[in-house]
Amino acid sequence: MGGPSSAQRIAAIDIGSNSIRQIVADVSPDGTIRVIDEMKAAPRLGRGVTVTHRLDDAAMEEAVDALTRMATLARTLGAARIAVVATSAVRDAENGAAFLSRVRRETGLRPQLLDGEAEARLAFRSALAHFELGRGRAVVMDIGGGSLELALSAEGVLERLESFPFGAIRLSEEFLEGRAPGKGIKKLRRHVRQAIKKVLPVRDWRGAEVIGSGGTFTNLAGMHLARQGVQIRGVHGTRIPRHEVELLLERLAVMPVADRLLVPGLNAGRADIIVAGLAVAAEVLARVEPRELTASAYGIREGLLLESARVTPLVADPGEARARAVHAFAERCHAELPHARQVREMALQLFDAIGHRIGCTPEDRQTLADAALLHDVGYHINYEQHHKHSFHLILHADLLGIAPDEQQVIAHVARYHRGKPPRRQHAAWWALGRAARERIARLAALLRIADGLDRGHAGAVERVKVRWLERALRITPVPRRGSDPLRLEVWGAARKSGLLSAVAGLPVELVAPDGAVLRDD
Repeated sequence: MGGPSSAQRIAAIDIGSNSIRQIVADVSPDGTIRVIDEMKAAPRLGRGVTVTHRLDDAAMEEAVDALTRMATLARTLGAARIAVVATSAVRDAENGAAFLSRVRRETGLRPQLLDGEAEARLAFRSALAHFELGRGRAVVMDIGGGSLELALSAEGVLERLESFPFGAIRLSEEFLEGRAPGKGIKKLRRHVRQAIKKVLPVRDWRGAEVIGSGGTFTNLAGMHLARQGVQIRGVHGTRIPRHEVELLLERLAVMPVADRLLVPGLNAGRADIIVAGLAVAAEVLARVEPRELTASAYGIREGLLLESARVTPLVADPGEARARAVHAFAERCHAELPHARQVREMALQLFDAIGHRIGCTPEDRQTLADAALLHDVGYHINYEQHHKHSFHLILHADLLGIAPDEQQVIAHVARYHRGKPPRRQHAAWWALGRAARERIARLAALLRIADGLDRGHAGAVERVKVRWLERALRITPVPRRGSDPLRLEVWGAARKSGLLSAVAGLPVELVAPDGAVLRDD
């Protein structure tokens, strides 16, 4: 989304224990982050620090080379500020200060050394901007290569920040290298468990929402989505059941690293340290006992961007971030919003009348609403095949507040608002599980009728009456203007009623104000 003219172009660089990551973005006063470019390197500065207490010479050399490239990119792109922070590995190493001096001398960057609480604060600022934390308690955990940070909040207000030396590289070296997997993991988990129970009293934090940021969680989300057959670009907002974390940990722990390289969704550069990261995550989850964990694709870098721009994210209640993201995406695609809102209203009236009778759940209502608002965004490319363009645009959009599997369903529902209904020859739809396919068919059936009821994009229908009879499902649109015969709207809905007829198991009849009845014959 293009920010207003007051947006600031800022570069943020996080010198972590496992990787160094840069993001260059335009940050708007409302907290919108529009990414311009990104760069990543993986020198693993944290490797061996636990034993030697020093940064490795080769790792430092690689890090300085990467930071030189990042500084050049940021300046080339016109960043007004370059914010750089260093975390656990540099903080703990005896030669950390010397390394930072070298970075200043050779790159012109001015890195700031963060303590653990400052790391946790940035992770929380990022989570506040990308999740709806305005209701209930939340635990934001960031697992890096060298440390674990916890930010604990209630109703969006930060209560406590905690940091532990429980990073994925550090614990892999300390507990897992050269040991039998089962024994090492047991000791690692016990070590983590004893430390976190002091800061996470069960009576206060049991059942809190848990958000995970960092490479452990983006890889966990990638593996989970791959196992579910979800094919989508981003992992942000993925909800992973707690038992799935334990299952993946158990399976990966007994695999040689070479075999982990073949696991779908797992990045090759993290294959050797993923088990330690998952073990830490599993212990936090066991303490808090949420139903699921939510993965964040945003972390310290984005928090640093917001801090550098002096932007404090608004605390959002459930549904707010999602509504803003969907509406903003519709606007970016220059959607015809009056038509989109009319179709959404018609679709929701149909849902409220018969959704429960065709197998919809209460949660499906919001899915249908979002698909209706976005169904025509494919016009942004061109009219021909615009329903298919809508599918691809929605599938690859950044829609905060919507999990990837849910976004995939929204994209499919929008895709089937016109054209041929779902069928086996449609590879993307057929690749989904049966429950998802049936859900898409039900919602698309309602959306098709709703879109037909605004065939002329005139908003001529005020409301619909629905009667479920033994021999037919009758839909009667009521005109906004009493004398309007609604010929175009009735015809448009009738010709798109075949899918609803199949879903409902009854013929669908559209009844015009003058009593004429049309079917999709």
